[in-house]
Amino acid sequence: MQASYDVVIVGGAAIGSSIACHLTAEAGTAPSVLVVERDPSYARSSTALSFASIRTQFSNALNVRISQYGAEVIRDFATTMAVGADRPDLGFQAGGYLFLARTEEQVRILRENNAVQRACGADVVLWDPGTLFAAFPHLRGDDIRLASYGRAGEGWFDNTGLMNGFRNKARAQGATYIRDEVTGLDHAGGRITAVRLASGAVIAAGHVVNAAGPRAAQVARMAGLDLPVEPRKRTVFVVDCQHGPEGSATVNGGRLPLMIDPSGVFCRPEGRYFLCGCPPAEDPAVDPGDFEPRDAEFEEIIWPALAERSEAFEAMKVVNRWAGHYAYNTLDHNMIIGPHPAMPNFLFANGFSGHGLQQSPAVGRAMAELILHGGYRTLDLSPLGVERILENRPFLEQAVI
Repeated sequence: MQASYDVVIVGGAAIGSSIACHLTAEAGTAPSVLVVERDPSYARSSTALSFASIRTQFSNALNVRISQYGAEVIRDFATTMAVGADRPDLGFQAGGYLFLARTEEQVRILRENNAVQRACGADVVLWDPGTLFAAFPHLRGDDIRLASYGRAGEGWFDNTGLMNGFRNKARAQGATYIRDEVTGLDHAGGRITAVRLASGAVIAAGHVVNAAGPRAAQVARMAGLDLPVEPRKRTVFVVDCQHGPEGSATVNGGRLPLMIDPSGVFCRPEGRYFLCGCPPAEDPAVDPGDFEPRDAEFEEIIWPALAERSEAFEAMKVVNRWAGHYAYNTLDHNMIIGPHPAMPNFLFANGFSGHGLQQSPAVGRAMAELILHGGYRTLDLSPLGVERILENRPFLEQAVI
């Protein structure tokens, strides 16, 4: 063995770095932590290529509470993640999410979700069409029957700033980061004993955390375990509008929130431009190295839906686009967190299905509680554990974008 660590984390983007940061927070009692990252540029990480937003508008109360904690962390990030004079500013834009419903089923879901959200204390309101169009008069559509708008705790922020803030704080607190790739996991007696790296190094480990994003299933297989997580491609388009849409000056400063059209197309402001995307018509697993944008989605799906929704979107021009990957949990689109019962020192933080960035603060805190204290101490995430995967028991979330 060349080295030994109490905890080895496979993957150092937002999830892995949040875990490292939370694990090393207690000076003098923190475990030794090694983060193994195959690409420290993070250029193709799900973190860097995400839509960089947070919402409380979920159907599942646990997901609502996870995001409420995430919003608290983002709000106080500059203070809690300060390292010396460096105070990371995430530039949070409290724009809110705006879900639009036109079918009876969509209306039912918005009403049921709103009851869950408000029971958790989330500031989400339901609007009838009159209220919606008074707030955002550029929108149009006799088909809209109901809207759901998040007045607080929702918006968008600097995605790489969040990751770098966690990573820099973790390093300052003693975590070690190396550029390498995990190629094998040694295990015996129901425990991981060591991590093997592409460089030839063999690292003894007390705990191993799988935070490998879309490559999570590959890492799990190294221990002889199956994980229903696969890379699913999502293309983000940056567009310029000839005439920017404007709303009421009393709502969101007159700017459009992050709007989710009944068609599934979504968009939000980004400076003078807009970011937009959509669920693909076909959604197969892709190779982890496939980052080719699906250009046809804009012309065939996104532009027609947005042009119908607002005159301001009729004249749009794509100025940039990229493809990223969801780490997609094929069972129920929710995270998989915690130890595997057959291998208790091998822990999972995977399958976020597009929600990983906003859920990374709560996941880091929860994983630190599991490793340091043997159980959850704040928010109980056990319903999201591996056991439900083994029992084929979905923990459903209806509000998946």
